[in-house]
Amino acid sequence: MRADLRLPCTAGLLALALAGCDPAAPDPAPVQDTTTVRLGDVAFEPCSLSAPMGNAVEARCATIEVPEDHGQPDGRRIELAVAWVESRGNAQPDPVVMIAGGPGQSALESYPLLHRAFRDTLRNRDVLLVDARGTGGSNLLACRDEEGNNAFTDPEDHSAEGARRFAEACRDQLSEQADLRFYGTADHVRDLELVRQRVGAPQLNLVGISYGTRVAQQYAAAYPAHTRTVLLDGVVPNDLPLGSEHAVNLEDALEVLFQRCRDDSACAGNLGDPADNLAIVLERLEAGGLEPVEYRDPVSGQWTSEVPEYGHLAALLRMYAYQPAATATLPLLLSEAREGRYQSLLAQARMLMGDLGDSIAHGMQLSVTCTEDYPDLQDRPGDAGTVLGTELLDFTRAQCEAWPRGKRAPGFREPLATDVPLLAISGEFDPVTPPRYGEAVAAGLPNARHLVLPGQGHNVLPAGCMPSLAAQFFESADASTLDASCLERLQPVPPFAGTYGWEP
Repeated sequence: MRADLRLPCTAGLLALALAGCDPAAPDPAPVQDTTTVRLGDVAFEPCSLSAPMGNAVEARCATIEVPEDHGQPDGRRIELAVAWVESRGNAQPDPVVMIAGGPGQSALESYPLLHRAFRDTLRNRDVLLVDARGTGGSNLLACRDEEGNNAFTDPEDHSAEGARRFAEACRDQLSEQADLRFYGTADHVRDLELVRQRVGAPQLNLVGISYGTRVAQQYAAAYPAHTRTVLLDGVVPNDLPLGSEHAVNLEDALEVLFQRCRDDSACAGNLGDPADNLAIVLERLEAGGLEPVEYRDPVSGQWTSEVPEYGHLAALLRMYAYQPAATATLPLLLSEAREGRYQSLLAQARMLMGDLGDSIAHGMQLSVTCTEDYPDLQDRPGDAGTVLGTELLDFTRAQCEAWPRGKRAPGFREPLATDVPLLAISGEFDPVTPPRYGEAVAAGLPNARHLVLPGQGHNVLPAGCMPSLAAQFFESADASTLDASCLERLQPVPPFAGTYGWEP
């Protein structure tokens, strides 16, 4: 905040807590001090938000106490971690609220990686962040192994039975600190409404990312009067169980990527057909019996040894598919693996799985998935012939058999029906939440628009001119007036043709 107590008209939500502002006061550089500032009845202290490979963001942080079970307000209470990133300009009273994905990601930890995507928004609006219960600083529900690391499954047993045993151990561990039935979307939605009331914001501009789009839709349906705008990035329709179409969506995305390699003479000539390479590598890994491979851990730099397995390939394909810039290297990795050189595949799989384990609170994820999606998960035609097959569904069902389940909110699966201004954005090559999802949610809504960003993957808010378009949307609350022609300049990353990258 400012050392001078004569605040300029740049204080955003702070203006709601103070008796006006001084329009003649200067707008100095945002130098943090130790001043406590109150928004509504919440005291915020200076803090710094940071994430791996992201710049630190100056903010103010607080905790807000809420009932663990909103139906029992006198029962056990938990604290929510909340952060406020202040506008650089004359802020409006309705903040932007970024809702993280996963489920299981921390909003406070994720935000620094997206801070630049909000640079235009922060000219005249504050950004308010709330760690969903069970994530980050809000009674974290992370499943820990014996070494204290956040883990997803038993590393020695990738079977569905192993997943169930892991869930049982995680359940027993976390049940000491939480009633796992009350960490789902409906609970987060009620938390957000309590936070809005506590900080004194009349309305919210919601930005949902991936799973966060489900939360944003549920909040807009429950509290339309307090929802000014909704921006959905990587849209999850309400009627779609999370993960139910991952296998077929990934298959479609891989075929697009592989065709781009076939159409590139350097990629096809140097590396061969990626689909053929994938089939050969997949057959070898599923057969098993390979010798251990030595490679350098991409994070620690230490030499390690590991036997290549199907799980490494599946994790690599699924996680790489989130970003086309990363998938551009897949033809090279598959060509290397076909020749018996698994070092790069193992290194990349380890890095991705480690990053995922550190960023996702798996206990919270299971509380969401097992209550809201598990009852509707079914094998789909064609799953058995895909790279992922039914493995993801089998793992989820096995874990949910051991996990406590809450109650879904009434009308949970009903499509969003609202006249609140809504902007949906999708990446052209996103296999997780493909463009047809965004189109389905926007269709029929009177004040909705869907934009598809060429050549992009999952989470497209930071891409190209999208940050500027988002800020314009928050300002006008009218998606129909946006000139989105600037998005046409976006292009996909060419597929690698060798270890040096792609050819000009």
